[in-house]
Amino acid sequence: MAGRAHAPPGQRKRISRAPLAKLQAYRQRLGWSFKWFSSFGTSFNADFGVTFKPEELAGNRATYNYGSLERPSGEMPGVSTFYKGADGEVFHAYSSYGRGIDILNTAYNYLDLVPKGRDEQGLPSPMAWVRRHDEYDPR
Repeated sequence: MAGRAHAPPGQRKRISRAPLAKLQAYRQRLGWSFKWFSSFGTSFNADFGVTFKPEELAGNRATYNYGSLERPSGEMPGVSTFYKGADGEVFHAYSSYGRGIDILNTAYNYLDLVPKGRDEQGLPSPMAWVRRHDEYDPR
């Protein structure tokens, strides 16, 4: 019998712009165990085009998803992946934005199969329907 191939463990980490204490409290509240880091006070999110600089907001135009965005809000969704080489050098491997990250929200995959789909018309924002497990009315 041939040996089983072994894949190296994934080094999944999350980075968000909020202060670390706030991220850790949220992670604990939801019962998550992954590593989560803060980019608060750095240009990391702006460097990857998901947090906009004051001058972009003032000018009502920013670069997002490899194009021009009019009337940007302070932040937009995005996912980037990185590779760390054997010598420790880190490489930007991939980024996706907007509708390109829908696959990460499993609920969208199911909603896209039903007749009315996401039914987002009239909502204040496309994901206004999202609730965390502890935000539902406990009827």
